Amino acid sequence: MRRVLRAPLPLLLVALAAFPAAAAPAGHTATRVARDIRAHEEARARVEELREADAPPGEVRDAERHRRDVRSRLWDLLWAVEHALADPVAVDPAGRAGHCPFGPRSTPAQVQAPAPFPGEGTSWTVPTTGYRLTAGYAERGRRWKHRHTGQDFAVGSGTPVRAVGPGTVRVTTCGDGFGNQVLVRHRDGYFTQYAHLSRIDVRKGQKVRAGQLLGLSGATGNVTGPHLHFEVRITPYIGSAVPPLPWLARKGVHPEQ
Repeated sequence: MRRVLRAPLPLLLVALAAFPAAAAPAGHTATRVARDIRAHEEARARVEELREADAPPGEVRDAERHRRDVRSRLWDLLWAVEHALADPVAVDPAGRAGHCPFGPRSTPAQVQAPAPFPGEGTSWTVPTTGYRLTAGYAERGRRWKHRHTGQDFAVGSGTPVRAVGPGTVRVTTCGDGFGNQVLVRHRDGYFTQYAHLSRIDVRKGQKVRAGQLLGLSGATGNVTGPHLHFEVRITPYIGSAVPPLPWLARKGVHPEQ
């Protein structure tokens, strides 16, 4: 559901000439985004702290309401920025306009259980197998104008890519620097992104479980070779990423270095 814009669209916007190339807020907007991400993560930690301390339910609800308010503010701001810049995630989340390469399980009549996968049936798992961890979150390098926004899993083209946890597919689209991509919204409100796929095997609105096939790895978009770009976001939009490996660690998942 599209969010209602609450803040005026800032005039100063730039596009990252990055790897992968993507649009992102800059200037005063970037400062606001960074502030809201920090506030959200502090609020999330506070909610967890209260729950662990068995705090009164009203206190937990108030803390959770504050976290959601921060996320809503960030969501509205980033939706406005990305929609203005024609980010496919904001303007074409189902991928219908981009002729994305949907695989054989892309229609409801063809949805089948994927092949068995280590970790499937558990609550959370790694997004692929046979990988090597390469570029990490916030890494600097010649391939990025700014910092890297996710964790790269180096795998060959055609390697199955799986949902790290249960959730609902929010985005199945293509056409920007992330190439063919899937975003899944999880029960804790976070989104996981799976980018540079060669094929997409789910559709927007589909519910998935941990280990369920989302698509196949590839080298679509702005890349130098096949790999999976895995990202964790507070909203569906670029600019709201948080460190993915600590996030997975909180779920009990520790990808091998």
